[in-house]
Amino acid sequence: MRLVLTEPVEKMERPYARRWWALLVLCLSLLIIVMANTALTVAAPDMTRDLGLSSADLQWVIDGYTVPYAALMLLLGAIGDKYSRRGALLLGLTVFGGGAVFGYLADSAAIVIAARAVMGTGAALIMPATLSLLAATFPRAERAKAITLWTATAGLAIAAGPVVAGALLKNHGWASTFLINVPIAAVALVASLVLVPPSRAGHHDRIDYVGGLLSVVWIGSLVYMIIEGPHFGWGVKAVTAAVVAGAGLLAFVAWELRHPRPVLDVRRFANRRFAGSNLAVALFFLAVFGAFYYLTQHLQFVLGYDALQTGLRMLPLAGAVFVGSALTGYLTPRLGMKWTVTAGMVGGTTALALLTRVDAGSSYGDFVAPLVILGLAIGLALSPCTDAIMGAFPESELGVGGAVNDTSIELGGSLGIAILGSLLATSYSGHLSDATAGSRLPATTLATAQDSVGSGYAVAQGISEKARTLATQAAHATDPRQAAQLKAQAQQLATGARQMADAVGSAFSDAVAHTSLVGAVILGVGTLAVALLLPGRKRQAEAEATERSEEREPVGAAAN
Repeated sequence: MRLVLTEPVEKMERPYARRWWALLVLCLSLLIIVMANTALTVAAPDMTRDLGLSSADLQWVIDGYTVPYAALMLLLGAIGDKYSRRGALLLGLTVFGGGAVFGYLADSAAIVIAARAVMGTGAALIMPATLSLLAATFPRAERAKAITLWTATAGLAIAAGPVVAGALLKNHGWASTFLINVPIAAVALVASLVLVPPSRAGHHDRIDYVGGLLSVVWIGSLVYMIIEGPHFGWGVKAVTAAVVAGAGLLAFVAWELRHPRPVLDVRRFANRRFAGSNLAVALFFLAVFGAFYYLTQHLQFVLGYDALQTGLRMLPLAGAVFVGSALTGYLTPRLGMKWTVTAGMVGGTTALALLTRVDAGSSYGDFVAPLVILGLAIGLALSPCTDAIMGAFPESELGVGGAVNDTSIELGGSLGIAILGSLLATSYSGHLSDATAGSRLPATTLATAQDSVGSGYAVAQGISEKARTLATQAAHATDPRQAAQLKAQAQQLATGARQMADAVGSAFSDAVAHTSLVGAVILGVGTLAVALLLPGRKRQAEAEATERSEEREPVGAAAN
């Protein structure tokens, strides 16, 4: 047996014997590109202190990964279909690993952002390749089960990232969260050569590069606008990006409708099952990434858990994803995807609604039920949607199908962090202003505390340190009157520090509750839209029968 697998899966007479091992490799590849984002949320405080990052720097360290990742997937998925899906995976793992080494060696904000952009480009190759190789390797009867495991891996990665990062940060610096990706990418690369069969479209026409480039322009501009506008204000950059995104989308749709071989046939969105599945995926990740963004902050800053403790407390979500995935594998064939997807979205809405009860007195126990319900919801809803999206594409366009699914994920996640993150910041700032009214806190100090929950606690810590300094001076003062004055000032500042810390915790808890309410409303309205869009089992069966009939019609006509 050859060490490197060279027989294309399309030429195999029987289903590939080691396909489940191949799935393990594909899931490992998926794991690291999802963890690269969630791990960074835990490593961000150390990185900020070490590199002296501004809030804008930190935002682009996080989102420098997202822009190329979302923008390039569609074009790179099409290229992988034509030339080599496994080749796209191998190249992606190489680029991703190289970007991780680059990030490990970084000593400035600009270099870290550049490294993250390189990793995002690698991820844009990897993500659609994993789904297209999965769909090409597994027979149709087993594909839904394989996609369920793929989706469960994504859910695991969301929660595992903070755990891995937290464990590394116990004894190593933030750069270790970059370096850990390198051996994993190397193992996945070698295992891909041994276990994943080559695959490409049997009949694939010339690539629609114009449509692909237009997709890069409008998706990249849209993601940039989503990041820039809510966080840095609707200035020239954000407005320009919005205009470019809108014009680019119109040009893309017009071009694709006229092109005989489009990179993405936009008419597919007229199919209710396809459109509903993409909407469900986008809305779900809007809720999941948005909630993850503020829950990790609440656990770290308000409840005082360190990075590893925070990651471990997110694990109920990961475990529940696996349970939900097992349930959907049993329920979807019996009830139809409309019911399992709708039930999952109702569960997600319920989880966010439970978070509206968070207040200053909430403990970790108040977060367990929402995390478990949210995990179950992810497992229930996302696998059927991904299966439906991939099923809408012919074998020659599986990479494009994977890219469409993954672009919905990225757009939803970006919107979640932008919309819910911006709302969280505004709500926190307003609640803190109300809570500190009458405290005679200097305006500049209040403005600093309102910037973020971390800044708020830093202000409280600064006041506390001043109190300790005055207390020390009082203890060493020789003049009793001076000692008494210093002691009184120290006590006053210590009381003010406690009040400030309490105000920050209360303001952020109220902001979490308020943001969760808005998130629940968005997901609830989206649930109704998805339920109306997705066809029932009977209507879907009729549509599939019609499609099969239309596919056979030209053959019969030719025979006559």
